[in-house]
Amino acid sequence: MRTIMAMVQGFGAGRRRCLAMATAVLVLAFPLLNSVEAVPQSAGPKPPRTLEETGLYSDFATLQVDQRHLAFSPQYPLWTDGATKRRWISLPPGTAIDGSDPDAWSFPIGTRLWKEFAFGGQRVETRFLERQADGHWLYAAYAWTADGREAQLVSERGRRGAYPLGGGRSHAIPGVSDCKACHQGGRSEVLGFSALQLSPDRDPDAPHAEPRPIPAVDLGYLVENGLLVGLPDTLRETPPRIMAASSAERAALGYLHGNCGHCHNDQGSLQNLGLFLRHSSAGTVPPAIASAVGQPVRKAAPGQSPDAVLRIEPGRPDRSGLMQRIGSRYPALQMPPLGTALVDKEAIALVERWILEADQLRKEAHLQEKGD
Repeated sequence: MRTIMAMVQGFGAGRRRCLAMATAVLVLAFPLLNSVEAVPQSAGPKPPRTLEETGLYSDFATLQVDQRHLAFSPQYPLWTDGATKRRWISLPPGTAIDGSDPDAWSFPIGTRLWKEFAFGGQRVETRFLERQADGHWLYAAYAWTADGREAQLVSERGRRGAYPLGGGRSHAIPGVSDCKACHQGGRSEVLGFSALQLSPDRDPDAPHAEPRPIPAVDLGYLVENGLLVGLPDTLRETPPRIMAASSAERAALGYLHGNCGHCHNDQGSLQNLGLFLRHSSAGTVPPAIASAVGQPVRKAAPGQSPDAVLRIEPGRPDRSGLMQRIGSRYPALQMPPLGTALVDKEAIALVERWILEADQLRKEAHLQEKGD
């Protein structure tokens, strides 16, 4: 290459001749440059082209789910614009989940999970997760045809307008990056299948509570059938439960755990915000109370009212920043930012009731302290 540069610098009367010589040198050198051994780049695994190929059904013609897969229902389900959901998990034969860390279970290679979304009795999509040999998770989504006979793999970019919700809004099938934005917000990429979500001590007031499939797949079932090992004895003896001063508070904190905690926790990429809505199985005081009630808003979002200076202002849901965010579907303000186009009115009423109640509870605690 130095020879070539010298030729170029020596251009003058023999410019054309030098250019020809330089070109010849490059032509001769090209085979040498091209012969350098390329580092092989392994292509990532591709998901099956159809839902049928994932193995969910033993008979796809009748949509008979394979009995080897376990149906389950988390006690604090994620809100998806009123969709009816069904979920299954499948572990490879002879394997078990490692539950020694109760807040970040480790799933064996080959674990598969499915989540079906239906609106108005019509299947719209089924999402699929599978843990690969390298430990990474494969993400895929399948869109059902209108007649419900086929479900084809959706592009990694997802699909807009998958189902009309009314008012100019529609359900969108998320892309792979959207799925990862939520699932990779903590130490475990599996959401909804955890110690708290599968606790036998279920919250009777949880919003959008779903019927429990038979058999009831909870902590006891998993341990007794050898599907969950290493779970601390304390959780077997006393199943996890959110500590709360009232039933409304327990349900509201559970809703925030299931809908916001996968991103807002002390382990994920948003930990610097200091807003922790994911609850531990340890039975400690809920971190949402310490990090949200009476705590200032770090930075107001576009569209947030100027008087919302606190994340949660006891007694004033109208001036609570958190309330304004979960009650909005303005893109720059709404929370969660993905996966929902409609406000969850049932949850809004619940969180409002808890914030109003929180002020009274605080006053009662203050009076009790003065009395002591």
